[in-house]
Amino acid sequence: MKTDMTDWKEFEVQELFRVVYGVNLELVNCVETDKNDPDAVAFVSRTESNNGISAYVKPVQGVEPQPKDTITVAGGGSVLATFLQTQPFYSGRDLYLLYPKCCISNKVKLFLVTIIKANKYRYNYGRQANVTLPSLKLKLPVTADGIPDWRWMESYVDSLHSKPLTTSNTVKSRPFDALAWEWFKLGGDDGLFEIRKGKRLTSDDQTDGSTPYIGAIDSNNGASNYIGQNPIHDGNTISLSYNGSVGEAFYQPVPYWATDDVNALYLRDEYGTLTPATGLFVCTVLKHDKYRYSYGRKWTLDKMNDTMVKLPATPEGKPDWQYMENYIKSLPYGDRL
Repeated sequence: MKTDMTDWKEFEVQELFRVVYGVNLELVNCVETDKNDPDAVAFVSRTESNNGISAYVKPVQGVEPQPKDTITVAGGGSVLATFLQTQPFYSGRDLYLLYPKCCISNKVKLFLVTIIKANKYRYNYGRQANVTLPSLKLKLPVTADGIPDWRWMESYVDSLHSKPLTTSNTVKSRPFDALAWEWFKLGGDDGLFEIRKGKRLTSDDQTDGSTPYIGAIDSNNGASNYIGQNPIHDGNTISLSYNGSVGEAFYQPVPYWATDDVNALYLRDEYGTLTPATGLFVCTVLKHDKYRYSYGRKWTLDKMNDTMVKLPATPEGKPDWQYMENYIKSLPYGDRL
């Protein structure tokens, strides 16, 4: 859904929220427990997954959990990982809490969470948001009086609602023996994929359209915008960031334009054809290499070509695409692919 942002206005985070540093707990000093434990408290850290929840812990004596319906923002680590917490929680290090200065609904908070996350690219190169978060500028719709249009934001979120996604697959453990998998070279002349570079396109040169513009981001399947330029890469390929949010891999179902911080992975003909399910399986495996590039290291083209990935294999030593397909489709919601 395209939105006209021409008349939106910028507001600093501190104009909208009271910015509070969390309780700065260390998970190692807490007693972890199962989320089904009636006494369990969510432990929110600087992670960018699972709504920021990295564990569940026992109550800490003398420390009150932060209230639910609070927005959390990572000042370090996965900088600007932003979430609305729907249950009481403890906060880890470098985590900030945003308390609205006026009464707004959770739907509006979710809108603001998305706007804050859209600024994540400003902190790609080791910069933290510990000092700059209060002055971070958010562009928001406004009323005729020039104040944030909370009603419009709530209506917009309502318009995005659809029927709840359902699945016939049951939730159960699906173990596999990764020790029996085989190593495959990712790229190069003898690798699984032909790795092709993206191409720089400045924001000033972009026009509105329907072509996904894949950037080095960690959300929205990598699409940071939709542009009017023709695609430069085919669909049914994998986009893999080598700069910015290094190691973010996404299956791209339709043709797209990739920025110069992103490479496109084309499965070589001799290894078969990707499907959405096998593409998702490979993306998950690739993301497990992210930790190698956590401290400003780039996943250069040479390194990417030489990367070895471990995958299920047939007795003939080829990737076992059928196993990967079956595994993904057996997971909850896998039947909806």
